[in-house]
Amino acid sequence: MQKIVITGGPGTGKTTIINELERIGYACMHEISRKVTTMARKNGIEQLFLKEPLLFSKLLLEGRISQYQESLKINAEYVFFDRGIPDVHAYMNYMGINYPKIYIDESKKKTYNTIFLMPPWEAIYITDSERYESFEQALAIHNHLKNTYELLNYKTIEVPVGNVTQRVDFILKSLI
Repeated sequence: MQKIVITGGPGTGKTTIINELERIGYACMHEISRKVTTMARKNGIEQLFLKEPLLFSKLLLEGRISQYQESLKINAEYVFFDRGIPDVHAYMNYMGINYPKIYIDESKKKTYNTIFLMPPWEAIYITDSERYESFEQALAIHNHLKNTYELLNYKTIEVPVGNVTQRVDFILKSLI
């Protein structure tokens, strides 16, 4: 089984791609940051990532490790992840936050086969109650993600802009 990460800054179309891959029959692990944010809001914290970034990141790390381990039980040729474990410390690097070594250690222990990087695309970029970054911030996050994966010795494959079908076709053809 190959573990495939779809990553990129906010608003690049990752979730749309994951949803389409799942719709056509592929095993997918969905992004968990919105779930963590929603749980925090129920506990009275509007933006956990901004208020307590280490707690938010710890919850993401735990959730992504859990997803990774869950994926090992799936009987499929490919499992697609909406973000990978390294995304957690890439975001902390972007924010300039010091973090424990466990983030990098877990990224080195739990590896993926292929990393697809979704580039910032201003034409589709929107903000919402969970996505508060400006487009310029999304560009900076993109660079941190690319650098983080490359420092972990991954070759990232940039997915060209296009409609959902074109992007999914590109991803699937790149895996052959």
